[in-house]
Amino acid sequence: MKFTQMVKAVDVKRDWIIIDATDKVFGRIITEVATILRGKNKPFFTPHVDCGDNVVIINASKVRFTGNKLAAKNYFTHSGYFGSTKTHKMSDMLENNPEKLFKLATRGMLPKTKLGKAMIKKLKVYASADHPHTAQIKG
Repeated sequence: MKFTQMVKAVDVKRDWIIIDATDKVFGRIITEVATILRGKNKPFFTPHVDCGDNVVIINASKVRFTGNKLAAKNYFTHSGYFGSTKTHKMSDMLENNPEKLFKLATRGMLPKTKLGKAMIKKLKVYASADHPHTAQIKG
């Protein structure tokens, strides 16, 4: 009788994966990143263990969007006080803070638990090609 092997958190070996977002479709990158952060691309995926890799996204400001999303899509923030709803256009977020845009989209595809919060911490996003993680990335 064969059993599915469940990996423990101490046995997980994390790699560093670098993704260049230049001229790639935003949604396709985000789904790939969420899969890697969750660890679903590995043969020993275990749902209750954080078995994903660290991901570094470079050139985030050069990403491509399909359709009319840059002009039409809005993000809303609310502090909890009356009248404090603020609207941010996607085009402004891409121009001013692409790191936040990538993190918001990726966070929506991860579990809404403590495990998901631990997974999103392994995502590093940079607007340009410069990043401080060259020592971790092999190759």
